[in-house]
Amino acid sequence: MVNSNLPIRYWMLFMQLMTLTKKSFSSLEMQGLIDHKRYEPIWYMMHKIRQVMGKRDDMYQLCDYVEMTESFFEPLDDKEVIRENGSNSSTDPTKLKRGRGSERQTKVLVMVEPMPMGKDAKKGKPDRKVGCLKMKVMENLKAATIKKVVETRVEKANEATTDGYRGYGKLKSVLESHKVILEPDKMKSTKLFPWANGTINNAKKALVGIHQNCINSKFMQNYHDGICYKLNRRYFGEKLSDRLILAAVQNTWY
Repeated sequence: MVNSNLPIRYWMLFMQLMTLTKKSFSSLEMQGLIDHKRYEPIWYMMHKIRQVMGKRDDMYQLCDYVEMTESFFEPLDDKEVIRENGSNSSTDPTKLKRGRGSERQTKVLVMVEPMPMGKDAKKGKPDRKVGCLKMKVMENLKAATIKKVVETRVEKANEATTDGYRGYGKLKSVLESHKVILEPDKMKSTKLFPWANGTINNAKKALVGIHQNCINSKFMQNYHDGICYKLNRRYFGEKLSDRLILAAVQNTWY
């Protein structure tokens, strides 16, 4: 709230609304909700709140067993770039490379911590459920970059399961165990990593459905931080907004 001209009741209301549902609200919806004249202050306030969510989650590491995979999110169009940061891209998006390593897509490393269900497991169903989640925007997917991120976000005594992508080649040096599953069939591969792929699909649906995929890659991490924060605390119920306010206050001391 430092140097903000918006009233404190806006901040309290937005922190409550942004944790009210599994999904969220777009900045435009929030602007209309409070009937505010300008879009930019509302957009900026929501990003500051998402940054608090991300900093809070960065205080914790994943433990035990981790599923890990990479995903790619499409950037926004030129009109939205102008709207968000006042500049336009001189690069023709139709001439950029496609596929892995494409300049058109934002690279995201997804790490999911499946939790054993124990007695709650049903016959014929997976014996684990989604625990905690981390989604980190990556500059690239080289082995050294992935190793550096995993080193700070995952406990060393962990076991990780990945596909055969060579970018995961250095995980053995930072984790206790690294299991590689090779499956050329994409349909079968999806079933081998159900929790990681499930969270990716949910994240893409949220970004497309709520924000209509109009997200600048510069701010992609903030959106993922909001998704992860709420999923990791999905059992907090009505206390979640209070926890977010506490996290925002404590964040000023770091």
